[in-house]
Amino acid sequence: MAVPTLDTAVVDELVAICGEENVLTGRSALFNRARVPAPFPLHRWEQFTPQAVVLPTSTEQVSAVVKLANRARVPVVPRAGATGLSDGAVPIRHGILVDVKRMDKILEIDVDDRTVTVQPGINMMKLSQRLQPLGFIYPDDPASYPCSLVGGRIGTSGFSLISGRFGHTRDLVISFEIVLPTGDVIRVGDGGGRKIRKSSSGYQLKHLFMGHQGTLGIVTEATLELVTRPEAEFSAFFSYPSYLDAWRATGEFARSGLATLAGVVLFDEQKVAYLRRDDEAWIPAPDWVKSITAVAMYGQKDEVRAGAKQIMRIAKANGSTYAGDEVSQGDWWSRHDRYATPLHGRTRSGQAVLMSWHCEDAAINHSQLPAVREKWHWIVDDLRRRFDTFDDWGMFSYTNGAFRPGGDYLTEIDVGIWEQRYDEEMWAAWVDAKREIARVAIEHGGSMSSCHGSCREGEVDLLPLELGGGFDVMKKVKRVLDPNNVMNPGKYLLDQAYEEEA
Repeated sequence: MAVPTLDTAVVDELVAICGEENVLTGRSALFNRARVPAPFPLHRWEQFTPQAVVLPTSTEQVSAVVKLANRARVPVVPRAGATGLSDGAVPIRHGILVDVKRMDKILEIDVDDRTVTVQPGINMMKLSQRLQPLGFIYPDDPASYPCSLVGGRIGTSGFSLISGRFGHTRDLVISFEIVLPTGDVIRVGDGGGRKIRKSSSGYQLKHLFMGHQGTLGIVTEATLELVTRPEAEFSAFFSYPSYLDAWRATGEFARSGLATLAGVVLFDEQKVAYLRRDDEAWIPAPDWVKSITAVAMYGQKDEVRAGAKQIMRIAKANGSTYAGDEVSQGDWWSRHDRYATPLHGRTRSGQAVLMSWHCEDAAINHSQLPAVREKWHWIVDDLRRRFDTFDDWGMFSYTNGAFRPGGDYLTEIDVGIWEQRYDEEMWAAWVDAKREIARVAIEHGGSMSSCHGSCREGEVDLLPLELGGGFDVMKKVKRVLDPNNVMNPGKYLLDQAYEEEA
């Protein structure tokens, strides 16, 4: 199946808007922007390619491209760092892909009011490097920290690994400018002012556009929080003879009430087994170690020192065994490495292969973690029994609440997938497994995604089940803001809004 050709008149107008050097129609440019790190049906790659790629440099150019798409009734798909795991940036209806990577300027640094205003193509690591000499950081810290971009973080309402101390993307973005599906440009925030953190004037529209996965517009500018650079960091890893022992201790750490607490992570027995088997950087641990917890703290030296002593007292009271400085410091510092190296060597069916890493995530309350863990492993084990394409790489749970990390947890099951072996049967089995993983999360009172989104084939089928009447409101909002259904169509089941209208 060949990629359909875009009308030459549309291509000519794109060139007139963005310049010839910023409009790409070659095969490699199109195919390289057709996928994300999530497992992908390689045998159907051509079905997911755009017809043209544009790299705008201004809000005005983005607006003009979207207005053209409306006139020509051509889909538009925003793409930032493309590190997402739920197909938000995948053009499943072809069309024009708007790549914002060249919109990467810092527009203003305001030390007095503690804000920084940027274009959407800058990433958090580079931004913090620029802020470091001024004594600040931008603490939005995902696993994809070195490569994901601010615009994508807003579009996915991203999860931050140090959110317990500093908050998630939704807490750190004060306001942003967005080109609506009609091409109109608005700014949304918690108030009318670009740098205002709290207002009671009207609806809180900022949160409507957080996590829209490109279905409600394209972010072209954002004003973010400046945070004073922490004086001290503390990380501690603890070992346990069983998952349940580690689970109980995790709850105690998370409920400590320490203001410097940035996050608590729980690694289950299958995750530890995977690290022993496949991670060359794994520091050997005694055989009795079956589960691990990690605690991280950030802040001023005096408060971190006092908080660290309290954490060690909680650990001792819960039978925790300190894993040592090398593990505690080295493993925490390497928390972004997996995203940078998503392919892992394996031996399957007697031959060496490269398997892709993927994770299914959900928000799960602490009380439900053991039951969800048992059911999720059963689903992946069933896949393994039927196909040697899949492998269970274990689970982890991460405190999820910004500034109050005591209740629910970002919970992920990691799955190794031999993408080159995919066929229609295996792809269908994976989609079914994703749907069942999401169903378990909902049945246990959770959300079927905490950070990656739910717009991919499989789990998205259960969106009406999780949201109830809220899904009907989503469809109405989509239909009003995007009357021609040009903005990333086919995502979040939102095509139903137009079917109902017809």
